[in-house]
Amino acid sequence: MLPYLTIVLFAVIEGEIYYSKVCADAMVGKLNWAGVWCAGALGGSLGDQIWFYLLRGRIHWLDRFPKLAKYRNRVSAHVHAHEALMVLSGRFLPGLRTAIPVACAYANVRPLKFIALNLVSGFAWAGSIMLFVKLGSNALTAFGLNAWWGPLIPALFVVLFFRWLSLPKRS
Repeated sequence: MLPYLTIVLFAVIEGEIYYSKVCADAMVGKLNWAGVWCAGALGGSLGDQIWFYLLRGRIHWLDRFPKLAKYRNRVSAHVHAHEALMVLSGRFLPGLRTAIPVACAYANVRPLKFIALNLVSGFAWAGSIMLFVKLGSNALTAFGLNAWWGPLIPALFVVLFFRWLSLPKRS
């Protein structure tokens, strides 16, 4: 039981590094693969939900800053127009794992919708990492992500996400 609670804790705190290690342990039979998958998914989702619930209904203090307040309606409109896609993809975007739950809290996304979509995303994320570990070191090469520019992809997503949130909503 303790190894699985540790997986949950580390999935909340940091994400892929420890989880990839325990996926490898599951592949060689040291841990139960279903337990590792569930613990990773629940931990990853819990990390997102902590931010969502910590800030839900409390983040409006940002409106005190005029430069931020002018974007409130834009952010809310963009989030509500794409909330399902944002929550489902958030677990797969390391640079946005905190920003997406915060944006959802800011826009007052319905809690049950956030929980359900976030859990689906968490299980897909945990299963994807487990699959990459199972496929081995050639998995990223198959997707063309082994080049020098691979680490720049999450940074690009962060910049594009915040730029997109600040754009006026098209009618």
